[in-house]
Amino acid sequence: MLKEINIIVKGKQDFESLEKERIDKAISIKVPELTRSKIQNLIKDGNVYINEKMLEDKNYRVQPNDSIKVILPTQRKLSLAPENIPLDIVYEDKDLLVVNKPKGMVVHPAAGNYEHTLVNALLYHCMGSLSGVNDVVRPGIVHRLDKDTSGLLIVAKSDFAHVNLAEQIKEHSFSRQYEAIVYGNLKDDAEIIDAPIGRHKVDRKKMMVRMEKSKEAITHYKVVARYEGFTHVRLTLKTGRTHQIRVHMAYIGHPVAGDVVYGPKKVISQLKGQCLHAKYIGFIHPRTGEYLEFESELPDYFKKFLQSLRNAQ
Repeated sequence: MLKEINIIVKGKQDFESLEKERIDKAISIKVPELTRSKIQNLIKDGNVYINEKMLEDKNYRVQPNDSIKVILPTQRKLSLAPENIPLDIVYEDKDLLVVNKPKGMVVHPAAGNYEHTLVNALLYHCMGSLSGVNDVVRPGIVHRLDKDTSGLLIVAKSDFAHVNLAEQIKEHSFSRQYEAIVYGNLKDDAEIIDAPIGRHKVDRKKMMVRMEKSKEAITHYKVVARYEGFTHVRLTLKTGRTHQIRVHMAYIGHPVAGDVVYGPKKVISQLKGQCLHAKYIGFIHPRTGEYLEFESELPDYFKKFLQSLRNAQ
């Protein structure tokens, strides 16, 4: 169920109180129970409309006679239950742990996935000792991987570690390297994709390369091997935008194999989702200052798909 709040900027009283106010402040004036940070999240999720059009500019300033619609999703009250789900833990200390996430596991609870997530498993393993910097459904989660992306993920057990690691990501000193199989034969053996990414203009669940209302996004790729109809690539992220690799590779005409969201709709049965693995991670330990790096082997699904491509040569 959804709850709608409608605000019409019409008449002297409304006009004087809201004219040229930033949209988040204007809504908070009319709906004081909503904080400005909550309103910003509603805008980000595509739940604020101006004159029946989805608002994308969080800095928009209200104009006379604007019709503002705010959609408040009715959130299910989550009871995050610890679950005894086996975890592949690569490293752990009192501040953080590095987990090798399997393909198909959702990182944190969300609509349609309230159980059997990585967070449920972490709550059990860490006995609830996870950072509380994020909201209640994402304890300890510093960065995330898509459900069907496998590989290394760092989790903060203390708030101190979480804040420090988040700052490293923001400053681009947090190293991440992926491997993927993409469709087609890439023209160059190595290249830099420098193309800003923002929310899709129509489908708010997707991202896209766009010049306006976007953020810098830079991906380096290097060809590992070429096969009939596919290329094995190694990718390094300078930035970390949502779906960055998937969006960038689709943008240059070589979507990730098995990615039915940004690539061909035909399912590759042996993959069951995109062939993308977070293979390497490197960061400065928040407490010791030591640079740590970890690397994981390619998972079975990836190796089996590679073998099938080799056999087809």
